[in-house]
Amino acid sequence: MSNTLKVLFGLAPLAAAFPASVLEAVKFHPGLQARANEILQERQAGAAAAQAIFEPIPLFNAAEQYVNISAGSGHEYQAPGPNDLRGPCPGLNAFANHNFLPHNGYATIQQFIDTTAEVVGMGTDLAAFLAMICNAEQTRYEGDASPTRPDLYEAGNDYKTVARQFEQLISMSPGGQVTLDSLTAFRSVRFDTQIANNPYFFNGPFTGVLVQPAAYTFIYRFMANHSAEAPYGDLSYSTIASWFGMTGSPGSYVANQGQERIPDNWYKRALAYPYSIPYFQQDVLSAAALHPKFLNIGGNTGTTNSFTGVDVDNLTGGIFNAADLLKGNNAACFAYQFAAQAKPDIALSVFNLVNQALGSVLSVLGCPQLQHIDDAQLEMFPGYQKSTQAGITK
Repeated sequence: MSNTLKVLFGLAPLAAAFPASVLEAVKFHPGLQARANEILQERQAGAAAAQAIFEPIPLFNAAEQYVNISAGSGHEYQAPGPNDLRGPCPGLNAFANHNFLPHNGYATIQQFIDTTAEVVGMGTDLAAFLAMICNAEQTRYEGDASPTRPDLYEAGNDYKTVARQFEQLISMSPGGQVTLDSLTAFRSVRFDTQIANNPYFFNGPFTGVLVQPAAYTFIYRFMANHSAEAPYGDLSYSTIASWFGMTGSPGSYVANQGQERIPDNWYKRALAYPYSIPYFQQDVLSAAALHPKFLNIGGNTGTTNSFTGVDVDNLTGGIFNAADLLKGNNAACFAYQFAAQAKPDIALSVFNLVNQALGSVLSVLGCPQLQHIDDAQLEMFPGYQKSTQAGITK
């Protein structure tokens, strides 16, 4: 808890200076603001692509971006032992397997923040929020339509890598490279597949709007390798296979559970471009502009192909409506505030810390205050009922 409090207090100056838009986020480098403005104008005009470049000036510094995992570095790969914990996040598993996080799989919030910045270039704001919202094993979130993991109520687990899903991801990414566009197209297919096959599919206000897209965008934003030739990052088949613990080749991949690796010769994001909350928020909106169904709150009602949406206006007491979720910060404000008002099975002290973390984010985004969420509208969905009965927030 002491580390958690240090992080929360450290967020105060960060929140005060934290950018409210991508334009402000890129002011630290000459020339970026003009390009960022072009990107926003393209989005407003309905640009049909998820692959937005937030770092338009190609920067690469080999010495700064190199992450040493060679023999003798202390970060060479070591497979997990029988008493080591590994979970559904391939990145965290790889960090533990390379001893950037404790090898046993149990890490503090500060270790999580430091490691995600050191190895992949995650912004401190995003890392702090994720670390506190998913603190240890106490706050539990479960989302459907994962790229490589099954649904909890469909397969009995939500953490084992499914080789068939990984194969599908690769097959939808031709030319030897995985891109954010191909990942977004794959997400759309997974979304539709869940509706067709999973009677308990539920696209929740928090897990559907923010957790689900993170599972896809993080793959490209954090797993792509960087070089002078590809300063924005290339995500080759071999690179993504390493991150997901896959061996073999297209058509014959084998999932090695818990054996995720940082690729050899690894170079993280440029230090000038940490992937922070504004970047992530714009990735969410870019994907939703292509596939508005991603923001449809609702789910199957106990049978396949029975997806029913809820009225966001009624759900939020008129503060938000479905038509407005694609505008400005509305989708993020809606999702973050739902997380704040959810009551997962956690200790009160941890819940209060999560709310403090959310409060920092909400104040920066300038969110309208959501006083109450009418949870009764979600009770019609078995996927939501099952999760709340198990103390899981969806």
